[in-house]
Amino acid sequence: MPTTLSPDKFLELRPNTAILDVRSPQEYAKGHIPGALSMPLFTDEERAVVGTKYTRQGKDLAVLAGLEFVGPKLADMVRFGRKKVNAQGEIAVHCWRGGMRSASVAWLLETAGFKVYLLRGGYKAYRTYLREQLGSQQADIRILGGNTGSGKTDILLEMKRQGAQVLDLEGYANHKGSAFGAIGQEPQPFAEMFENRLFDEWRTFDFGRPIWIEDESKNIGRVAICDELFTKMRAASVYRISIPKELRVKRLVADYAGFGSEVIRQALDKIERRLGLDTYKVCVEALAQSDYARIADLTLAYYDKAYLIQNQKRPPEALIDIVLDYDNPAQAAAELLRME
Repeated sequence: MPTTLSPDKFLELRPNTAILDVRSPQEYAKGHIPGALSMPLFTDEERAVVGTKYTRQGKDLAVLAGLEFVGPKLADMVRFGRKKVNAQGEIAVHCWRGGMRSASVAWLLETAGFKVYLLRGGYKAYRTYLREQLGSQQADIRILGGNTGSGKTDILLEMKRQGAQVLDLEGYANHKGSAFGAIGQEPQPFAEMFENRLFDEWRTFDFGRPIWIEDESKNIGRVAICDELFTKMRAASVYRISIPKELRVKRLVADYAGFGSEVIRQALDKIERRLGLDTYKVCVEALAQSDYARIADLTLAYYDKAYLIQNQKRPPEALIDIVLDYDNPAQAAAELLRME
C-alpha cells in the first residue's frame, strides 16, 4: 500500500524523491509544485472526454473510457518511473484531489516494485496548505521601498547575497511591476505558479529573522499577490530609499535602452492617458531621437507622483527614510543590513 502524506510531509520528500504530477498538461502548466515532474495519466483532450462521460453517463463508463486511454501508456509510465526513482526505490505521486488518477498510478508503480508516497488531498490540499501558511505564519516583514529607478531589486538581491532573507516577488513574477516591467523578462507564469514559487522560498525562512520584500502594488503585471501575504506587507514598515533623480534616470536608461524603441513605445502606449497627451507626445518624439534619458525623466514624474500617493495610504510612523547620494546596490544593502 502507498504511504499517504500531508502536504508538509510530502514536500519534505523533494530533496531526495522525485514527485510525479499525473494531472493533465494544462493543469500542470497552470500551476504545479516546484520541482514536480509532469507524467500525465490523460492528455487534456482525454481528460475532457472522461469528465464528460462521468457527468453524462456515470462513473462506470467514465472508468472504462479512462482505461482505454491509459492502457497503451502503462509500460511507458513504468519506464519513466524507473528513470526517476531514487536509490531506495521511492517515488512520490499526486493528482488534483488525491483520487483515482494518483491511486491508479500508485497501484501501477507499486506493482512494478516501487515504494510510493501519495499526497493526501492532492494538489488541491497543497494549495490550501500554502494559503494557510502564508496567512497564519507570524513574520517580521520589512518592505524595501523607494521611487522608480532607485535600484530596489538589485539592492534586495545584494542583501540576499550578504545573508538576508529575501522574497523576490518580481523574480517569481518575471515582471518589474510597471508598464515597462515586462521588457527583457521571460513570459509571466500563471497566478498559481507565481504563488507556488514564492511559497517555495517562504517555507524555508527562519521566522525569527527579518524577511525583506520589495514594495509592490497588489498586481505585478498579470499576476496578483495573494491577500494572505499582501495584508502582511501593508502592515509592515517601509524602508524608503531615496537617491538623486539624475542617478535614477541613468539607471533606467541602462536597464531599458538596449531593448530598442519598439518595446519602449509599446510601454509608453500603456500609460498614455496617465502621462497626459502632451507629455506622451514629447516622449514619442524623444524616442524617435533615441533620447532615452528624456523619456526616463518625463515618465519618472508620473511614477514619482503615483508612489507618493501610494505612500500616503501608510501611517507616517511606518515610513523610514534612507537618503543616499549614490547608486551602489552592494553598499546600500550593507547599510540596510546594519539596521536589522
